[in-house]
Amino acid sequence: MAYETTLARPIEVHGVGLHHGAPVTLRITPAPPATGVVFIRTDLDRTPIRASWQLVERVSYATSLMHPKGIFISTTEHLLSVLYGMGIDNAFVELNNLELPILDGSSLPFVQLLRKAGRKESRRPRRYLKITREVRVESGEKSVAILPSDQFELRCHTFFHHPLVGEQNLELEITPERYARDIAPARTFGFEYELDQMRDMGLIRGATLENAVCFTREAVLNPGGLRFEDECCRHKALDLIGDLALIGKPLLGCVVAKKAGHAMHVALVTKIMSDPSLYKIVTLDHAPVPAQQPVHALVASK
Repeated sequence: MAYETTLARPIEVHGVGLHHGAPVTLRITPAPPATGVVFIRTDLDRTPIRASWQLVERVSYATSLMHPKGIFISTTEHLLSVLYGMGIDNAFVELNNLELPILDGSSLPFVQLLRKAGRKESRRPRRYLKITREVRVESGEKSVAILPSDQFELRCHTFFHHPLVGEQNLELEITPERYARDIAPARTFGFEYELDQMRDMGLIRGATLENAVCFTREAVLNPGGLRFEDECCRHKALDLIGDLALIGKPLLGCVVAKKAGHAMHVALVTKIMSDPSLYKIVTLDHAPVPAQQPVHALVASK
């Protein structure tokens, strides 16, 4: 996409938070060009909270933001993922509680809502963050890196000690169409033998089989089973996209993640944004280009 976009009309949805279990109403409304994604807690003082890596507060089991005034917003990654994946640059996200609704545990309900709302294009050229050299974060067997590329690509590798999960790999270029088909339906998941420990930590109070996949040691508890054989890997890719959205601009780069999670994703984003020599800001030029070049030429933004 060459120009920034927003929603054509507002959308609203009701649900509960995955971890806190509290009811919440979420309303997403159009925003002007150059706004980005801005959260607003309507139950507090409507202070705007940018979806920014600089405001990340927690990255344990979810990615949460904290305004300097102490206003907290939990579990942002699914909504940020779908806005990013579906090409929505600017939006106001109003919610009347501290955690976004989990809905069915995937991004698919948000995709459906965004399609009903429609997309409106502005006249402001879309500014991409183009990676110019490799950036890597690693710890033991876990790692996440981003390599230079003219597209936004993902290569995800996951491994869980379970007969229905095991080692899984996913590789694809992210476009709105592929996001909606191949990533959005993948649900959050967990293992039955970990549930008591997580509840003791104050987590998953809102979890049910209607909003999460639950594995016993040998099977899937959900009556409908899995949506994909590699649903776990696809959901990890969904989370990764949501965390990368904290950069605040669409990426041009190839992201390679191996057994990574929220903390490592955010560490990669922080490393990128802390060193301007690792990237440049570009736009897509619609002027005619020589036949041997791509249809859209990348040009440095003024």
